Amino acid sequence: MNYYSHLISVFTIILASSSVSILAQQPYIGKGTNVCSSQDNSNSAFGYFCNGVNRSCQSYLTFRSQPPFTSVASISSLLGADPLELSQLNSVAQNATFDTNQMVLVPVTCSCAGQYYQANTSYAIKKDDTFLTIANNTLEGLSTCHAINAENKEQATNLVLGSRINVPLRCACPTKNQTDDGTKYLLSYLVTFGEFVSLISDKFGVDTRATLAANGLSENDATIFPFTTLLVPLLNPPVSSQVVGNSPPPPPPSAPTPPAVPVSNNGSKKTWIYVVVGVVGGVVALSLLGVVIFFFFFRKRQKKADPQFVSESFESVEKPLNKKVEDESEEFLESLSSIAQSVKIYKFEEIKTATENFSPTCLIKGSVYRGTINGDFAAIKKMSGDVSKEINLLSKINHFNLISLSGICFQDGHWYLVYEYAANGPLTDWICHQNSDQKSLNWTQRVQISLDVATGLNYLHSYTSPPHVHKDLNGSNILLDGDLRAKIANFGLARSADGEEGEFALTRHIVGTQGYMAPEYLENGLVSPKLDVYAFGVLLLEILTGNEVSVLYEGSSTNLTDVLIPVLHDENTKENLSNFIDLSLQGKYPAELAIAIVRLIDNCIKKDPSHRPGMDEIVQSLSRIMTATHSWELSFSISVSPQRLP
Repeated sequence: MNYYSHLISVFTIILASSSVSILAQQPYIGKGTNVCSSQDNSNSAFGYFCNGVNRSCQSYLTFRSQPPFTSVASISSLLGADPLELSQLNSVAQNATFDTNQMVLVPVTCSCAGQYYQANTSYAIKKDDTFLTIANNTLEGLSTCHAINAENKEQATNLVLGSRINVPLRCACPTKNQTDDGTKYLLSYLVTFGEFVSLISDKFGVDTRATLAANGLSENDATIFPFTTLLVPLLNPPVSSQVVGNSPPPPPPSAPTPPAVPVSNNGSKKTWIYVVVGVVGGVVALSLLGVVIFFFFFRKRQKKADPQFVSESFESVEKPLNKKVEDESEEFLESLSSIAQSVKIYKFEEIKTATENFSPTCLIKGSVYRGTINGDFAAIKKMSGDVSKEINLLSKINHFNLISLSGICFQDGHWYLVYEYAANGPLTDWICHQNSDQKSLNWTQRVQISLDVATGLNYLHSYTSPPHVHKDLNGSNILLDGDLRAKIANFGLARSADGEEGEFALTRHIVGTQGYMAPEYLENGLVSPKLDVYAFGVLLLEILTGNEVSVLYEGSSTNLTDVLIPVLHDENTKENLSNFIDLSLQGKYPAELAIAIVRLIDNCIKKDPSHRPGMDEIVQSLSRIMTATHSWELSFSISVSPQRLP
């Protein structure tokens, strides 16, 4: 009887646990934010459990603006949010700056990563940073040191200034119980001093009992702490009037475990002023929209083919091609209202002034000019044909490693796109030694550029909705800024991977740069993120060898992996490696890390796309190599420095 009684007890516990994971809510984190060494996640220190109806959903965060994160752009960049969506949600312009300590609503896509929900962003390490200060001070509690450490174990004991880490932000999707009750969204609210569950619930018009239940709290146990998140269940998306004017006093500069705050029934008030602000903003946006629509109708029927490698003979068709340019134009017109809010609409006279009337001295290459706008350089590209897809995409994304579009202009059938200026030009000028300037990159710079490109692609593949494929990754479309950091450019061929679950789609229009196009794309028209992975492997090969892909193909017939055989599968690996690596490095590279990159290249250019790694895995691999490179660089500089005489 004791044996069966024990079985019944165990079964009861398992049943209760499963019902919690399916129906119940998330555990409130409490004081668990500061004990970074703890491996206990009973209080959600590593993240909210992936127990919702959906594995991915629209979610919201709150963030209190603190220098240097006080603008739409800086907060969006810090939290990996879409600046256009953030500005619209907060009823401000995209170039707006918030008052210090003003509460800001942040829209994010929340997705399951293993057993936890999270929204993802990246962060560059600064002086005196630790995982705890990043989580509690910089992010104000939107992440925890536990979660950051779990994502960056290789760097945990050696944070290198300037290196980037992956940061999971705290978010969740509604459970079945919440969905049945009408909850559509969960907002991760940052608790600060002097706040109560009832006060926070009242801000958003939510029943306090629902908020308590969402966090596993009760009326008898409703203690909450600053630097923690409280999930607020919402029937509708939050609006700016719910948070503007309700910010409590600013928190102290450090983040120790604070005293608890009790439950209270204080409420909050709304004001009609923000409605007026929203209306005025809408009128301004509609005015800009009218200007753009007027210009747009003059070029509605124009369309040119891309001058790159094109094959029209491919016959394996999945998607029909009977969609007319007019249909695409109509879609573009519908989206112009949002575009007008995210990029500046320039007058043609402003473009002429910026480029000194398109002076040859301002010409960078082709139809791209260097312009000066408000004292800053910009790249101005003159284009014809349908540019709606590129404008649509670039107006919605924001990432350090993707070139940003700041403005547009239309005149006499031509578009003028204004991009951020990359002072050091295309990557090909630095890795292919036919250039007259004899530019060259050292080992560390090559690894950093590779990581930058991988991070940008990972954002396109994983953090845009729907996922996008660049489709034309090559050395000419990677631009280097003044610090030799890489930015992916030229999104003219980019498209959504709009097959089932974003995994694949088919096309009959094969366009791209020869040598970079994956076999499945050339043979079957298959479009997926693995298309960019293949091209990234080719680019990585160019970065490592200093040779263009056309030169590499000369020694490998049709299979590019043949180039790697002497390094990966030959007895004289080190000798072959010295002949394989770019000679301009003069042997100044860590051999074991170089071989690790060659293995990564080999995986990226596998013929079967299912055997290639995802960009998230590639980012992790290159992050580890980057960390090891910094250690090698330090030891190398010490070993070659002259010995001092006693």
